[in-house]
This record gives sequence, structure tokens and C-alpha cells, in this order.
Amino acid sequence: MPAGRRPARPGRAVGTALVWALVLFNLAIFAFLLIASFRTTAEIFDRPWGLPTTLHLENWVRAWTESGFARATLNTVALALAGAVTATVVSAPAAYALSRVRTRSAGPLSVFFVLGLGIPAHVTVIPLFAMMADIGLVNSLFGLYVLYSATHVPFTVFLLTGFFRSLPADVEEAAALDGATAWRSFWQIMLPLARSGILTVLILNIISIWNETLLGLVFLQSAENYTLSLALLNFMASMQFSGADYGSLFAGVCILVIPMVVLYVWFGRRLVEGITMGSGK
Repeated sequence: MPAGRRPARPGRAVGTALVWALVLFNLAIFAFLLIASFRTTAEIFDRPWGLPTTLHLENWVRAWTESGFARATLNTVALALAGAVTATVVSAPAAYALSRVRTRSAGPLSVFFVLGLGIPAHVTVIPLFAMMADIGLVNSLFGLYVLYSATHVPFTVFLLTGFFRSLPADVEEAAALDGATAWRSFWQIMLPLARSGILTVLILNIISIWNETLLGLVFLQSAENYTLSLALLNFMASMQFSGADYGSLFAGVCILVIPMVVLYVWFGRRLVEGITMGSGK
């Protein structure tokens, strides 16, 4: 065996094989969705894994126009961007303070945000609905934006706190000697250094809000306010009365899934690096 080369571990080999099996399984499911979106319902049932003889682009047109995906896409994009940006803007100063302040309250406050990660969304639905109904924000995209922003703050603070702790404090100390305030050090020095972690948490929040269904299902009642996941559920329900149209259904699923797949592939390496650095300390 060459010097410096570690022997292969059976456990690691098994783990690697399982990971690749999971990757291949997900790729196969994605390929099936994409291919089925260009086929008719009869073709899908006759040959589930067959290739389409004719590309039925009308499935995508029908899913986009007749099923409300066009309006739902605009709603989802607006909610995902606004909610993720707001949660990040609110959480970044809090995370920086928790990572740098050495007081007795810093530890309990950090634990408080971590506890927010462990509360199931199902537990908070009823009190949230009662509160939002009192202030008239049920069936409102603005109300859902407020909920998305608030519910993503604990995760954002948790991840950014670890990331800020991984950054060197020497630059801050030098800036303090030059007379820089804590806010100036955060805004002009630490925030640019933390751009990788901020981009990571921003993308993760966008993906989370994009795929969220429970809160939208509870708080949105009008079809014009539906998000993509709710429009897809509504389309599935309408198939019970108008007849099965699985080609258009799979096209709708692709409309929901493909943007997030592209986003993750584009920023995949940076996401992994940001999460790794954020968990370093």
C-alpha cells in the first residue's frame, strides 16, 4: 500500500453506495416526471417508462393557463423572495450580536432561537390562525409573507450565528482600534466577509418557502392568492370531476420542481461550503 494512503473502510464504502443509490433513484424519478409531462394519459398507463412518440407541449400550456399556474408562479416568486430577504435582513444583526457578545444572556438567547427550530408547524397553526384573523390577514398574501418571514428567523439566526463565529475577530479588533463602532464593523467589514453564509441561508429559505404547503393551505382561501403547491393540489382535485389528465399534472409538478433544481445545481457547491463553514464552530 502506498505511504500516506488510508485503507478503505467497509462502512464508508457502504455509505457511499447508499448515497449514490439515492442519487440515482431521485434522478430516475425526475426523468420520469419530465418524460411523462410530454405524454398523454393513455401513453403513461400503457408504457410508464416509454419515451413519447409525440411531444405533447399542450400539457404544459394547459397546466400553465387552465390550472392557474401562471398566477401562482408570480405569487410564489414574490413570497419566496420577499420572505427570504426579510428573514435574512432581520436575522443577520441578531446572529452577529449573538456570535460576538459575551454576556450571560447570549447563551439563553441562542438556545431560544434553537428551540424555535424544534416546534412543529402543526402546533402553531391554530393560534396563528386566530391571531391573523383578529388583525384581518387571513387569505392575504401579505399575511402569509409575514408568517414566512417570522417562521424562518430561528433557522436563519442559528445558521448565521455559527457562520459569524467562524470568521476571525482580528479584523474587528483592528477596526475598533481605528474608532469604528460595532454597527460599522458589522456593516462594512463582517457582512461582506459573511456573504457566502448569507447567500447560503438566503437560498435555503427561498427553497423552503417555495415548497411550503401547510401554511398556505390554512391561510389562503381564494384561488387568485394560491401558491404553486396549492395550485397543484387544486388541479389534482379538479381531475376528479373533469377527468384524469396526468400529462398536464406531471407538467405542473415539473413547473414546481424545476426552478428549485436549477437553483440548487447552480449554487450547490456554495451551499455546501456555507453550511460547512457555519457549523465549524
